Amino acid sequence: MALPVPGHDSPHEVPDRWGASTEETFELLSAAAPKGWRVELIEGEIFVTPPANGEHEEIVSEVSGQVRDHDKGYGRYTGVGLTLPGAPDAGHVIPDLVIAPKGSFHDRQEWHDPAPVLLVVEVTSDSTASRDRVQKLRGYARAGIPVYLLIDREACEAVVCCDPLGDDYQRKTIHKLGTPVELPEPLGFDLDTAEF
Repeated sequence: MALPVPGHDSPHEVPDRWGASTEETFELLSAAAPKGWRVELIEGEIFVTPPANGEHEEIVSEVSGQVRDHDKGYGRYTGVGLTLPGAPDAGHVIPDLVIAPKGSFHDRQEWHDPAPVLLVVEVTSDSTASRDRVQKLRGYARAGIPVYLLIDREACEAVVCCDPLGDDYQRKTIHKLGTPVELPEPLGFDLDTAEF
């Protein structure tokens, strides 16, 4: 089992002396993580990510605000945990932003079924960009999440992924940041990325 260290690209092996399964180790790390840190289990690997920087959070806030301005019936969730079908096991992720009908996560569960999710948003950081582009895209497609919006700060692009099928999305449109980004139904509006 690989355990990437925050801020490093290469994973480090968890010592065998722990004798714990990947899921058990994930639970231990999740419980011990400092406030604001994210512990995720993606395709059998555990990733620990430090709190995001201000630019990252401004983008998440802007997307959330624009969704609110266009439809008051949707909940905008940051910090909600989703359980995704995985390869080989289920994964646990905490997207930057989840859009779902209000009340979709009105319970005390830590990890939720992604069935009600309409849109998931990830904003890349140095430590998360490759996961956001590859592993999380596969996980969100496998879960049947209708739309995945990737704000790729390193590439200065917004990628809208639609029509999940298997491990991928059948349609992907790429927009330069600063231009309008068309979000498909059920959202059905142009996201203004001028502030990104």
